[in-house]
Amino acid sequence: MSIFAVEYVYDADSASIREEHRPRHRQWLSGLVEEGRVLASGPFADGAGALLIFTAEDESDLLSLLKQDPFASVGAISGMKTTQWSPAVGAFAHLV
Repeated sequence: MSIFAVEYVYDADSASIREEHRPRHRQWLSGLVEEGRVLASGPFADGAGALLIFTAEDESDLLSLLKQDPFASVGAISGMKTTQWSPAVGAFAHLV
């Protein structure tokens, strides 16, 4: 398993869509936490996006998983960056 940092970018005009679908989005994330696939997730303080930390076999596995996000299916995400990450110290370092 690899660890990936995922950055979502939100358009300001998608706030109402995100608000409407946030319960399903968070339920989806909570299920992935239980499976060990999501290590952390949360919005940026300015509301312009979010940072999510996932485990996945590879980037293809990650992208397949991200397509299942309710935010993705309703067009709430305007941009996304995925980066494989190797934490050296801290809470996630023992996972690599």
